[in-house]
Amino acid sequence: MTRTLLAFALLVPLAGVAAQVPPPPPPPTNPTTAQQPGTPPAQPAPGRGGGRGGRGAVQVMTLTTAGWPDGGPIPAKYTQAGEEVSPPLSWSGAPEGTASFVLIVHDLDAMTNPASDYAAPLRDTNDVLHWLVWNIPPTATGLPEGVPQGPQQPDGMRQISQSGPYYRGPAAPATGPAHHYVFELYALDTMITIPTTDAAPADVRAAVKAAMATHIRGKATLVGLYKR
Repeated sequence: MTRTLLAFALLVPLAGVAAQVPPPPPPPTNPTTAQQPGTPPAQPAPGRGGGRGGRGAVQVMTLTTAGWPDGGPIPAKYTQAGEEVSPPLSWSGAPEGTASFVLIVHDLDAMTNPASDYAAPLRDTNDVLHWLVWNIPPTATGLPEGVPQGPQQPDGMRQISQSGPYYRGPAAPATGPAHHYVFELYALDTMITIPTTDAAPADVRAAVKAAMATHIRGKATLVGLYKR
């Protein structure tokens, strides 16, 4: 009996000590890499973007005219049914380092070659060219109404169209839907030098397009609709 009481007296303090020992802490986890079962791995945050992205980046510019709203009907004054004067144009947002501007006006709905010869890469050279103006001075913020005819202007600006060195107004027939006349303005980091403007308008257009291909730094587009 004495031995039993002695053993019990020794066990009681040991049990109290064992109850006071805290359990071991759980293994550490990294909150940034831990994921729940069945969920995909976390992806890195995307970049903000919007920068120049090197020489290949093209800045969005704005091109407007007082003649009509973008996508609206072109007044007869600027067509072959009227005075056929070039419309006033204004632009903004040219990137730094602009050395010249190029303006291309073409009818997306009037291909110059049969439809069977049409291929997507030729879309901007296989339609009627209404106006091509290049070497517009870099300080320019627009073109006035009624640019004079002639292959070259006093400021060095040069021009051509499907029918000669001047603006050619829209002339879509009354039958069928209105045609889309697209005014495309390009800001370049160079001037355009081509051998001659005595070649056919299509060849001049192709030469200008080739010369500006790797020098486009900004672009703006304006659309007008017209049919007689």
